[in-house]
Amino acid sequence: MTKNENYDQVRMLRFADLGDERGSLVVVEGGVHVPFAIQRVFYIYGSDATVMRGQHANRNSEFVLINVAGKSKVRVDDGLGRQQVYCLDQPNTGIYIPRMVWKDMYDFSPDSVLLVLSSEHYDGGEYIRDYQAFRDEIARQN
Repeated sequence: MTKNENYDQVRMLRFADLGDERGSLVVVEGGVHVPFAIQRVFYIYGSDATVMRGQHANRNSEFVLINVAGKSKVRVDDGLGRQQVYCLDQPNTGIYIPRMVWKDMYDFSPDSVLLVLSSEHYDGGEYIRDYQAFRDEIARQN
């Protein structure tokens, strides 16, 4: 049976809340709290519940997604029939997504701010934006 082993590495991360009576403080360090050195940071906001973001896989980049405000859902797909949906609804949790895993982000609350940490600088050439092309590439790797 073929298997996308990268998919097996997808996992929820919990970050310590180091706050006190003054409020919450969550620290996320590359190579400490996430399994890579952070090379790029971006965030998504202003999307509503009907918007689908992501819809791609990456050949090289790894990601951690954190909803620092509001909530959203993330569907991950191994390209071989396995899918799982994660709900990001706490600012001290995130999802780790390794390379070559398809991702869809959707069902954004009106106040959603989805922070994305990436292991790589942007390179449009490493994105696979066609789902069937992704499936074909996964099949060739197995």
